[in-house]
Amino acid sequence: MGWSVVREIRVICGLVVVREIRVIRGLVIVREIRVIRGLVVVRAIREIRGLVVVRAIRVIRGLVFVREIRVIRGLVIVREIRGLRWPLTRGGHMPVHSSRRSFLATVGAAAGAALVTPRQIGAQARQAPLSAPTVISSPPRDFGPDAPPTTYFNDPDVLTLDPAFNGLVQPNTPIKRLWTGALWAEGPAWNSQGRFLLWSDIPNNRQLRWMEDDGHVSVFRNPSNNSNGNTFDQQGRQLSCEHLTRRVVRHEHDGSITIIADSFEGKRLNSPNDVVVHRDGSIWFTDPPYGGQLYEGAPDMRGGATNPEGRLNSKAGQPAEIGSFKRELPTNVYRVDASGRVQLVIAEDQVPDPNGLAFSPDFTRLYVASTGKGPGDKGPGGKGEMYVFDVTADGKVTNRKLFSSCLIDGVNCGPDGVRCDVDGNVWMSSNAGRALGYSGATVWNPDGKLLGRIRIPEVCGNLTFGGPKRNRLFMAASQSIYALYVATQGAGLG
Repeated sequence: MGWSVVREIRVICGLVVVREIRVIRGLVIVREIRVIRGLVVVRAIREIRGLVVVRAIRVIRGLVFVREIRVIRGLVIVREIRGLRWPLTRGGHMPVHSSRRSFLATVGAAAGAALVTPRQIGAQARQAPLSAPTVISSPPRDFGPDAPPTTYFNDPDVLTLDPAFNGLVQPNTPIKRLWTGALWAEGPAWNSQGRFLLWSDIPNNRQLRWMEDDGHVSVFRNPSNNSNGNTFDQQGRQLSCEHLTRRVVRHEHDGSITIIADSFEGKRLNSPNDVVVHRDGSIWFTDPPYGGQLYEGAPDMRGGATNPEGRLNSKAGQPAEIGSFKRELPTNVYRVDASGRVQLVIAEDQVPDPNGLAFSPDFTRLYVASTGKGPGDKGPGGKGEMYVFDVTADGKVTNRKLFSSCLIDGVNCGPDGVRCDVDGNVWMSSNAGRALGYSGATVWNPDGKLLGRIRIPEVCGNLTFGGPKRNRLFMAASQSIYALYVATQGAGLG
């Protein structure tokens, strides 16, 4: 009992040789394993009550040698590894190709078959379940395209804080990083007819597009005038908020551009940030000052709030018409009716530094994010909160309320973008700064109760629902685009 001996196994066609395997009351010995075609050799593997020794592993074609590996009570020792011809990319990343896979599969299968004994199977059955890697685990979760699976029924970075959130979580689907390479990704908007996601890369002065059918990403518009928020109206025309030109524009189907708003009462706008469309056709947008800086647009001309001493050259590297603006207005929310008339609907004293905004599914409520102090602000600025207003039939807002301070475990999960689902739940992007594990998205019911969180490893600037069924949440997060299928649908447009 406890004795198992395999003296020799040969497979002549494939030239596989296993000379000896012994299992003697927990002592495992593999004398030699060879796979001649792949030229893989495992000379000896021993496991004596927790001490594991692998004397030599060779992969001749790839010239990889592991002379000795020891695992002694958790201490791992590797005497020598060589990989002389194992090709690397210029960036130093090891590509996944057939030789590497065959090495891992062959050696892993051989060594694993030798080491798994009845004693160990029992020990594994008694072992506490391991957790999947997450944003906050050590080592952290890998979101790269070649990362191993991490989802076991529910994604480990989708956190339920209230049982009601379970009805919004789609089981058996992971958070996926679709693309990375932006400087600051913003303004995601879904085009249902074209089945693509559009977003802005503000500092790079471009818009990009991700195609749903094959995952291809390409430049959609360059230059974009440092565009920020985007959406599509009821006719499928793209609306964009441009930092550089300090205006809101509509891209017509014939390729021409219509200026929706660039001023209010004769004064130039600050830098329109986010835009939504009401079911009555009116266009609503926020106008904080974040584009009045070098990185995301252009600073004011000499004497302006963001360039009071005139040390900055606001015309450097810009078209001829840029560089002559300066801040003239407080940070407000505006409505543009069907006739083109621009109306002030929410003033700075109600929501300082307004940013993302969204309507409830029935268009009777408007949610507006108040983010941090912007360039040129003379007051305290926003505090990272979300406000909600009632919307009347004639396009006015009333009954201002603080919807949420967005404090979770004492961390300000600063909102930026916001969207509602068809049940009126509020999905906010979360910028928690350096508080690892709190950036991503937060989800609240219509009464302001926190239901759940979605963690990603980058601060999230904006989000939107999309996909052919509008049941996929897209998150524009710093340098990357993330996506997650959910068990609900986004409400409204864009």
